[in-house]
Amino acid sequence: MKRGIAGSLESNDALITVKESNSLKITVKSIVYDYFHEQIEKVIKDTLAELGKDNVEVVCEDKGALDYTLRARLITAVERMEAQR
Repeated sequence: MKRGIAGSLESNDALITVKESNSLKITVKSIVYDYFHEQIEKVIKDTLAELGKDNVEVVCEDKGALDYTLRARLITAVERMEAQR
């Protein structure tokens, strides 16, 4: 199974893991989950839609990352997953 990882668990960053799947599944673990989980999920869903990916499993371990960081980490993780043979 292909898998891509990007980011870190440092403050203001996120570690995002993407795996091939039969359907879209998003798991968010965040230090600011109570306040921003809807926004985090929206950024993930919007980015996946732009990339044309709807059959992946995404695990986001967020440490307070801003939207552009989440987006960059997700794009990189997807690219790394796709680069595997």
